[in-house]
Amino acid sequence: MAVIAIMTFLASLTLGSVLLVADTSASWQRDIARELTVQIRPEPGMDMDAATTAVQVVLLATPGVVSATPLDDAAANMLLSPWLGDLDLTALPVPRLIAVEIDLGSALDFAALEEAVERAVPQASLDDHRAWISRLAVMAGAMVTAGVAILALVLAATVLTVVFATRGAMTGNRHIIEVLHFVGASGSFIAGQFQRHFLRLGLIGAAIGGAIALVLFLLVGWSLRPDQVGAEADQFRVMFGTFNLGIWGYSLIVMLALAVAVLTALTSRFTVLRQLAAIDLLAPVDG
Repeated sequence: MAVIAIMTFLASLTLGSVLLVADTSASWQRDIARELTVQIRPEPGMDMDAATTAVQVVLLATPGVVSATPLDDAAANMLLSPWLGDLDLTALPVPRLIAVEIDLGSALDFAALEEAVERAVPQASLDDHRAWISRLAVMAGAMVTAGVAILALVLAATVLTVVFATRGAMTGNRHIIEVLHFVGASGSFIAGQFQRHFLRLGLIGAAIGGAIALVLFLLVGWSLRPDQVGAEADQFRVMFGTFNLGIWGYSLIVMLALAVAVLTALTSRFTVLRQLAAIDLLAPVDG
């Protein structure tokens, strides 16, 4: 029972982590795909305000562009401060950035938009974040694949544990099994007794492991709620969102616990039938 509880807990943690990574990755990709960035590189004697206005006019005149907002000096300082510290950037040739929000439902021609922006201001360049989206998708896919593989390994370890436990129980009760068979009990009947026993153990163990995992996810989600202030909470929210699995995620963990219990019972039954066939208990007893 303890082993099944531990395995269910680990499987639930893995499943919940996979769901969080997949959901967060999808959210990141939606956010990145909804935005473009135009960078205007400064040059000596260049009027940055006029260049910014010219690029902004081109962007807003393009179908599919919802907004084009230039980032002011304070926003630029906020973006650069993690790398450069609190410096006065007014004397530095810092590029001017324009955040562009696009309509995902529109068929925006990025190549034509980039050409129009560069034609208006040669020092401007457009970044559609495709490289970031591609890398993010690959990273998230690798993490999800690794999580599914770990989940499969945990379930395989659970099956092997039940197999060895069933064999041990049969060895310890061999004389009882022989008596049952002598009085006419079929292999299916004997396997059913083990199946019910291990189903009970599986239900209790899986319920304990799944409940602990659910409580853990709920506690972490509560500690990372949006009104919680702190550097660690902010970092976790950036990586995993609100750390909330939602009703569907919690339901999947419950279904996983039930699946572990059913898998435990079926594995026990199959093992008993194989062992009975191996020791030839299904043949009539002589004498």
